Amino acid sequence: MTVLAILPARYGSTRFPGKPLTPIAGKPMIQHVWERTRAAKSVDAVVVATDDERIQAACEGFGAKVEMTRDDHPTGTDRLAEVAARYDHDVIVNVQGDEPLIEGFVVDAAVEALLRDDIAAMSTIVHRAEPKAYDDPNRVKVVLDAAGFALYFSRAPIPYRRKDLGIPPLQHVGLYVYRREFLLEIVTLPRSPAEMTEELEQLRALENGYRIRAAEIEGWSSVPVDVPEDVPIVEAALSALEGRRSDP
Repeated sequence: MTVLAILPARYGSTRFPGKPLTPIAGKPMIQHVWERTRAAKSVDAVVVATDDERIQAACEGFGAKVEMTRDDHPTGTDRLAEVAARYDHDVIVNVQGDEPLIEGFVVDAAVEALLRDDIAAMSTIVHRAEPKAYDDPNRVKVVLDAAGFALYFSRAPIPYRRKDLGIPPLQHVGLYVYRREFLLEIVTLPRSPAEMTEELEQLRALENGYRIRAAEIEGWSSVPVDVPEDVPIVEAALSALEGRRSDP
């Protein structure tokens, strides 16, 4: 079973143009994602997928392999599938280029979740959300069933707290693992109503009856970079992480 990790990186983000090249702790954000993804033991190869020559040049400058794609893809999943079709790996990992705090063991957990469950078409990662994430539309929430499969993803606060049981909601991490055949199939289906409403591509799989297995990670949390204000938060988190690693 071979595993390819693809990092989609688009320059023309509506909320944050040029986001993949934003300096974070002295490196372009996409470099942090690339270095951390390469630490995953389950991944055989890592490539960056982009349609922008500026991102291509920056990535090749720090040693990443880059696959250039069309510039008219409606979603990141379509960009991913274009690159996956050029390779024959069994499993494709989609690590979003705005997840600079991703860890190798998190990628490994997502791959393991897919491989151990034959009925899952894809898998992803969740963790307990911080209180402020519940009402933040940039932090995607998810509700799981008793077996650990996703019921729904939303930018809205779900589940609605008619009763507060003191159980933190689950936050979704921008990381997906696909069986290659499923990835190439899902992009042939039309964008679904909930997907377009929420602007969450994983909802297309749920709306078409596919199962998404979720692995919950404890003791780690994601801080995706959605807007410029997220950059200092990530830099502080990286600094704290390095400080803990340097302690004797």
